[in-house]
Amino acid sequence: MPFTALGLSTHLIRALSQRSYVAPTPVQTEAIPAILRGADVWAQAQTGSGKTAAFALPLLQHGAEISRSSRRNTPVLVLVPTRELAAQVAQAFSDYGQYLTRPPKVITAAGGVSINPQMMALGGGADVVVATPGRLLDLVDHNAVHLDAVETLVLDEADQLFALGFADELGRILALLPAKRQNLLFSATFPDEVTDLATALLTDPVRITIASTPVTTPAITERAIEVDAPRRTQLLRQLLETHDGWTRVLVFVATKYSTGHVAEKLRRLGIEAGSLHGELSQGARTQTLADFAAGKIPVLIATDLAARGIDFTQLSVVINYDLPRSAIIYTHRIGRTGRAGATGEAISFVSAATFELFQLIEKRLKRLIPREQIPGFEPAEVAPPEAPRTGGVKGKRKSKKDKLREAAGLPPGTPLNSPGAAAATPASSSAPRPKPASTPRPTKPKSRPSRPPREDSGGRESTQLESSENAFRWHRAPPGRRRL
Repeated sequence: MPFTALGLSTHLIRALSQRSYVAPTPVQTEAIPAILRGADVWAQAQTGSGKTAAFALPLLQHGAEISRSSRRNTPVLVLVPTRELAAQVAQAFSDYGQYLTRPPKVITAAGGVSINPQMMALGGGADVVVATPGRLLDLVDHNAVHLDAVETLVLDEADQLFALGFADELGRILALLPAKRQNLLFSATFPDEVTDLATALLTDPVRITIASTPVTTPAITERAIEVDAPRRTQLLRQLLETHDGWTRVLVFVATKYSTGHVAEKLRRLGIEAGSLHGELSQGARTQTLADFAAGKIPVLIATDLAARGIDFTQLSVVINYDLPRSAIIYTHRIGRTGRAGATGEAISFVSAATFELFQLIEKRLKRLIPREQIPGFEPAEVAPPEAPRTGGVKGKRKSKKDKLREAAGLPPGTPLNSPGAAAATPASSSAPRPKPASTPRPTKPKSRPSRPPREDSGGRESTQLESSENAFRWHRAPPGRRRL
């Protein structure tokens, strides 16, 4: 099916032809007509499937068909998790709409740079604002942008918006939007929080499911190499030196410190490597990505947050130097390679300490990745054997009932109140224990000698006692708390 069959204008078709777009991808085929009709969309599509064009093209056409007297409003708002992805999506809107009669004004609102130029750019309004949640709220607080006239809201990579902790910011933004609007939600995965948001946000949405995760595509070859943690850098060096076809390699680590540490180790070994983390300035990040794209830096060491928005069609391999914390992050990591049907390779380093974590990732993905060992890098550390499940409330620790069964010689799981358990339980354990002999306490006098009343009390003695008791009662510390 050609793009012309989707109802797109000749101006948009011209921009697509210039970029050698021949036919729409599956997500574009389903999403573009639905968005042009004004319907809400709930789309699950793998990274690199063309979902940016799936919502950008129909929104650009809709904006071109409506004559606007001014650009004071913000008809289209796109929320993304990172500034790299914001720049990428904004550039896509500009590229696709360059041949329209009235090219769109697209503003990128993301952190890492001064807020003043963004405030000045928004002073004249915009057709499309692509923003990260935090910077958008900063602009709202500065009265630089108004969201009460948004016609279409796009949540791109919604799962990562939650994974990176933007739930509160999303709530604030949604409260500022008009009730009547079009909502488009795109995500590679749908954890519970994203599903709950989609259910509450979307009205009779068009459901689109292209692929649940990038790992389901045969274009990506997954490998899991067992290696001791201290030898990962040496193994990485050997893999880089023995694979001449790896023109660009993206290596994921867990911390900002590790990006520079691993990159410095590789440079000492004669391998050009760059580092990318969330605290780099925008200029340094842009230069690093440009050098990586040009091949000046064949190896890029990055954290998860910094790598969001990296889009290279010829990324040879992704290496998990440090394993991700969840299957969702694993999905997005390896989705950097094998994009749009290209072949790719994903390698994970698995040590004895991370063996169980990798098993958990496999369980969440519902697939097994074969383990392998590289000659000369066989691990000396052995992963601990999985302890038998005892059913205790504290994981692998034996419960009290299990200890009683073990003492009575009963098989695991036997009810303690069964006849067999009663027969096997030692008599001493079931017989009542004799009470220890206690030393009789000395008897206290039943009553204290009464004091003679004060001559000047005037009958106030009982009142003073009651007041004293009430005062103690009101100042008594509540149960479970100490008085200071």
